Amino acid sequence: MALVEFAPALTRHVACPPRELPAATLRLALEGAFEAAPALRSYVLDEQGAVRKHVAVFVNARMIPSRSELDLPLAPADKVMVIQALTGG
Repeated sequence: MALVEFAPALTRHVACPPRELPAATLRLALEGAFEAAPALRSYVLDEQGAVRKHVAVFVNARMIPSRSELDLPLAPADKVMVIQALTGG
């Protein structure tokens, strides 16, 4: 089962402890996390279902290449980390 974790910048808004989820794709893993914490969806995804610009998603410490193509395959031992990206100057 893939492990899905959310960084403290997100967990302070919505309680979402790390979860192991049986998911074949990144999209399914995120959907499983959103089922457990529905309010989290609006922090992570925009209205079109793409990852928001201020959020970064990593699979095994590699940032995903596309914000809208979330059907990336996951292996059972994969680790998904969702963080709030830092912006500003």
